[in-house]
Amino acid sequence: MAVKVVKVSASEQALLDELKSVAQQLGIEVREERLLREIGYRVRSGSCRVHERNLILLDRGLPVAAQIDILAGELAARPLDAVYLSPAARRLLEGAAPEAARAPSEG
Repeated sequence: MAVKVVKVSASEQALLDELKSVAQQLGIEVREERLLREIGYRVRSGSCRVHERNLILLDRGLPVAAQIDILAGELAARPLDAVYLSPAARRLLEGAAPEAARAPSEG
């Protein structure tokens, strides 16, 4: 079986790491898991609550850019005034904020 190697730019990886750190500062655990897809199940990355803990699950199989988009969408709706964000991360989250406000809640 051939292994596909995907190059990730240093700036993308740094942004992903920063968003994970921001989530931790907000008390949200970010876990990268291999989310299995089986018949009858539709598993996606996103936030959930397990026994009073807030989690964001990221599918390890997704490209880094998709993981960044998921984290940005989850974090954009949260109060971020007390958290330091790089200019790039702040622009990303401000751009994702209107989408987070419009997204219908699932449940």
